[in-house]
Amino acid sequence: MKTMRNILTVAGKGKLAMDKWVVHRSVFLLCSGISLAFQNSLIPDGKHFDSLPTCQNNNNISSSSYMKERIVELANDPHMVDWMKKIRRQIHENPELAFEEFETSKLIRQQLDQMGISYRWPVARTGVVATLGSGSSPFVALRADMDALPIQEMAEWGHKSKVDGKMHACGHDAHSAMLLGAARILKQLQDTLQGTVVLIFQPAEEQGQGGRDMIAEGVLDNVDAIFGLHTVHRYPTGVVASRPGEFLAGCGSFKVKIIGKGGHAAIPQDSIDPILAASTAVISLQNIVSREIDPLDSQVVSVAMIHGGTAFNFIPEFATIEGTFRAFSKKSFNALRERIKEVIEAQAAVYRCSSEINFTGTEHLTIPPTVNDARIYEHVRRVSIDILGEGNVELAPSFMGSEDFAFYLENVPGSFLFLGIRNERIGSIYQPHSPYFTIDEDVFPVGASIYAAFAHSYLSNSTRILNSFD
Repeated sequence: MKTMRNILTVAGKGKLAMDKWVVHRSVFLLCSGISLAFQNSLIPDGKHFDSLPTCQNNNNISSSSYMKERIVELANDPHMVDWMKKIRRQIHENPELAFEEFETSKLIRQQLDQMGISYRWPVARTGVVATLGSGSSPFVALRADMDALPIQEMAEWGHKSKVDGKMHACGHDAHSAMLLGAARILKQLQDTLQGTVVLIFQPAEEQGQGGRDMIAEGVLDNVDAIFGLHTVHRYPTGVVASRPGEFLAGCGSFKVKIIGKGGHAAIPQDSIDPILAASTAVISLQNIVSREIDPLDSQVVSVAMIHGGTAFNFIPEFATIEGTFRAFSKKSFNALRERIKEVIEAQAAVYRCSSEINFTGTEHLTIPPTVNDARIYEHVRRVSIDILGEGNVELAPSFMGSEDFAFYLENVPGSFLFLGIRNERIGSIYQPHSPYFTIDEDVFPVGASIYAAFAHSYLSNSTRILNSFD
């Protein structure tokens, strides 16, 4: 996930969260069994009961609740868990960078073929889009990313990356495995799907371009809602978190060329110094957030690269600076971008230089803020509570990290969820983009369950969900 390395770990519930989930499942299964016994007329003739066991609201277990329990059972089947781990480990051993996910895509397609799920490929060069269900409305989409990072893996374990300088250090291998797990679950429940599920296996999230390219090729055609998730170490395994509205910041980057006139450093009056102009521009950019922005409207401007000159005694023709900017609302984001441009141009002019500013180059794509639809967020929250228990579903704060899932949310209602994977016992404590990044694979049934339960229950209740805040 792009720049999610900013997310810090905090003390959490660890194994307790997973233990609670197991107990929650066991109680729910017992209740479901009792309910089914009554529903299937196992009560002797002539017997009447004024009150049945109250394991769920209104002394009954709804069919939707029973279906969620069935999904959890399928996700926790030992063969299913082992299969998801095997898929993830295959992908992890053979990491591929953005738009190079050919073998990853091939593996995903092989699994879909074995399940008898139809798909479209290639989409956005290496992406895969599968569908299952009735083939008619409503349509709900689930998304996972596939690309790795240009990082040398330093974690020592049995399935370490076999490719020098490339690593799945952001959990995309796990996302793909869990979405395949959800596909397998939904395939077994296909006759109960009251609509169509679209499975999006997306390339190039780390470049911030894959989502936009997939949309351009029609992956959201007819889609009414979308859901995605991301593993994070802030929360322990078995805990999930999200929030309605502004969740992740919009991410922009800029590359600036400040052009002066080169000359010998001993006679600066014959030169126009771009180093001086670049230096003052960097300082002035820091004043935007500290002196022009409401402190309650969180924004960031950071210059992370500056280059200029090749000799200690020669003033160069030009200097370059590069950086990033973040904001949570589109209005603030766009205003911040415009102000960065104004400051750089003005500072260059003060020192008799000209400037070229690039906000939209191939290497500097702009990702909008990730804004969760309140209705879909609430549905995800309720699904997560049904699966994990209310104590394991948290309200997340907003984060300055960015995700190109935001492009989907600009087009259809949807929600993005953090899936906790912190487990100190196995070393699953390192932030994304770390060479020591490790995932607690015990989370796979949780992720697959939430993916599948969200899609299944949305199709059964889409009209009510989308009208719930009207």
